[in-house]
Amino acid sequence: MTPRTEPREDAMSTPTLAPHRDDPTGRKAPEGRVGAGLFDPGQLLTSLPEALRKLDPRVMVKSPVMFVVWIGSLLTTVFSCAHPGDWFGWTISAWLWLTVVFANLAEAVAEGRGKAQADTLRRAKTDSVARKMDGSVVPGTELRIGDLVACEAGDVIPGDGDVVEGVASVDESAITGESAPVIRESGGDRSAVTGGTKVLSDRIVIRITTRPGETFIDRMINLVEGAARQKTPNEIALNILLASLTIVFLLACATLPPFAGYAGTHLTMVVLVALLVCLIPTTIGALLSAIGIAGMDRLVQRNVLAMSGRAVEAAGDVSTLLLDKTGTVTYGNRRAAAFVPVAGTAEAELADAAQLSSLADETPEGRSVVVLAKERYGLRERQLVGADWIAFTAQTRMSGVDIGGRRVRKGAAGSVAAWVKERGGTVAGDADGIAARISEAGGTPLLVAVEDSDGARVLGVIHLKDVVKDGMRERFGELRRMGIKTVMITGDNPLTAKAIADEAGVDDFLAEATPEDKMALIKREQADGKLVAMTGDGTNDAPALAQADVGVAMNTGTSAAKEAGNMVDLDSDPTKLIEIVGIGKQLLITRGALTTFSIANDVAKYFAIIPALFAAVYPGLDRLNIMGLSSPDSAILSAVVFNALIIIALVPLSLRGVRYRPVSADRMLRRNITIYGLGGLIAPFIGIKLIDLLISSIPGL
Repeated sequence: MTPRTEPREDAMSTPTLAPHRDDPTGRKAPEGRVGAGLFDPGQLLTSLPEALRKLDPRVMVKSPVMFVVWIGSLLTTVFSCAHPGDWFGWTISAWLWLTVVFANLAEAVAEGRGKAQADTLRRAKTDSVARKMDGSVVPGTELRIGDLVACEAGDVIPGDGDVVEGVASVDESAITGESAPVIRESGGDRSAVTGGTKVLSDRIVIRITTRPGETFIDRMINLVEGAARQKTPNEIALNILLASLTIVFLLACATLPPFAGYAGTHLTMVVLVALLVCLIPTTIGALLSAIGIAGMDRLVQRNVLAMSGRAVEAAGDVSTLLLDKTGTVTYGNRRAAAFVPVAGTAEAELADAAQLSSLADETPEGRSVVVLAKERYGLRERQLVGADWIAFTAQTRMSGVDIGGRRVRKGAAGSVAAWVKERGGTVAGDADGIAARISEAGGTPLLVAVEDSDGARVLGVIHLKDVVKDGMRERFGELRRMGIKTVMITGDNPLTAKAIADEAGVDDFLAEATPEDKMALIKREQADGKLVAMTGDGTNDAPALAQADVGVAMNTGTSAAKEAGNMVDLDSDPTKLIEIVGIGKQLLITRGALTTFSIANDVAKYFAIIPALFAAVYPGLDRLNIMGLSSPDSAILSAVVFNALIIIALVPLSLRGVRYRPVSADRMLRRNITIYGLGGLIAPFIGIKLIDLLISSIPGL
């Protein structure tokens, strides 16, 4: 066997935990994923027809606050028709209708982004035929659950299912956006296949697991375009609060005409409606739906499919995060971390022998030894003439090379020690001690031995360890600052698990974990009132995924795992769970920040309208006219115009979301009150005054 002579650091290079586009922490990320980019003003124009269609009262009634504005717009229009010469009434009516349209526009823009993504998925969905195992060929739409179909190279998989026979390379770019093919095989956790993807090589037999029209890609289309979005519990609760505030202000405005009559003034229907619209929480009422849709859209941009808005919201309240060790905390393959020579042997000599004996070892561990030798000592692979290469096998548990009169071996401690003794050599006393220390630290020791003219002897030990991914300690530190407890789940023994947990910086670990252990841990945390999130890809993970409040299933996993979870990661990147939590928190923070801004906004508008209404009959109220507005009509009109424009101004923020920083809840509350509470209080004073100056400068008004 001739080993490769090309440098192999690419195989062992350190992958980066690249953040995705519009990262909640504000980092940039690569484009090219499924999903639209950030807010584009051009989307306002393309979404305008849909916003106008939403003026249908059957649609408007779903948002209590904006439905009241819709009714108010209708009443002022009728009143203006009865007084056609009243420019004030017509102007107020026009801006009230614009307020409703702008509110619909915010939702239409959010939905439009999802529909664009759905159109992309529809183009990827193709009609296909299926070759059933009984020899018949039928359209993919006629397949039923349990049907067995065969797919060969070049075939489009006709429906969702599990591979029950064979192994094949599959192109899933139509769904994940990734061009690299993936392997799907029977009997493992990578057996699930998705309808609409393409087989690139070999032959597989698939058992269909979904009905036509209910495939994964069909569900994706419905979810990303908003057809299947349901309001979350917090969203429903906030809607109830906003409706209650609207009723309170409605009753308050209804009592004003008698007071005005007693004071000797008259309030028209137009003025009362304008007052009501400015005092009820129209800003957050207009943006609430867009915020929820945009939250799910941000997940789709990261190739995460949330089965419900409830799951996204729950992610923001997660207090315990269960992370699988392999592939999440660590890279998954043990890597060479150090060369430890025995007494009397130089480390450079050990490194050279370790590299030579690993050139024929194509396992990840063998490749890591070659990379470590290159990085530490500049040793590169070379072609040796007349060398007899000994490949690694599970039986011998060794690899090596024989060249000239020299033999070099590397492998499991017991196998190499036996090889040395067979040749009359001895194992140095400190070799056993070194191996024991490495094992106690949670690593794996590999002995390196050589036989030459000086006889057979052990040169030293290679320390293999499950390497923690770069940046994980910092990311777990962020989660800790969020108030989230991290628990690493592994099948390793407690000693190894503790070593990795300490290095990664997780708060706790569960060693030698079984499916029952995972379930018990989740139930214990939930019994303490905590929300739990976890990832999984195997059938044995399905019970725990179903029990967790946020269960993220890997797209490469089994159908059972994907059905059990309430989110599916199309990239099958377990570390993305950390980003999902950030997105959930960003959703909750955005909703809270804009609610704070809206309520503060309404308080400021109170000082613009009330003094204007009653200053003529109660001169003392003129002291509250701190903005110095030119006239009552100008004050009311300025407040209505500002009320409409602030909605459209906040559409980008509602779609992008408020930037999330991992800080404590009290600091976050102070920050929101300072920025959005104080900002919501000040902005109307500035905005209304500027609009008033503009209106008062128009001749004839």
